[in-house]
Amino acid sequence: MAIILGIDPGSIKTGFGIIESNKGESTYISSGVIKLVSDDFAIRLREIFLSVLELVDKYEPDELAIEQVFMSKNASSALKLGHARGAAMVACASKDIKVYEYSSREIKQAVVGTGAAEKSQMQHMVKVLLGLSAKPAEDAADALGAAICHVHKTYRVL
Repeated sequence: MAIILGIDPGSIKTGFGIIESNKGESTYISSGVIKLVSDDFAIRLREIFLSVLELVDKYEPDELAIEQVFMSKNASSALKLGHARGAAMVACASKDIKVYEYSSREIKQAVVGTGAAEKSQMQHMVKVLLGLSAKPAEDAADALGAAICHVHKTYRVL
């Protein structure tokens, strides 16, 4: 049995999703979006760090599954995303939580069956796979998707 924290990093909104894996079966625990409102980028990074620490203290995850940085057309956006990822990763690493990184395509492939899945497809499949009553918010669905991908890659019992 393992508790997995999934993170969909962003410098404006960071999604999180927490699931429990038991013999390859995933059970929903919690999810949401950390909304970052400050205009000061350093303050937003601090908020990501502190919010992830709060999640770690509350849910005591065993592992972190986080989306890798992808190179977008805008280098500045990619750098900001990298900083947001770093804040979340350091929060977990400071509590000795093992960090696993997955590409966006890998996550979509594990959850939807195609690496080119749309946001709405991710929301739908996360809802179905975890037996949720409603679709989670986009960023939360992506974070739950990272956690589901990790379970598929690491704990799936065949």
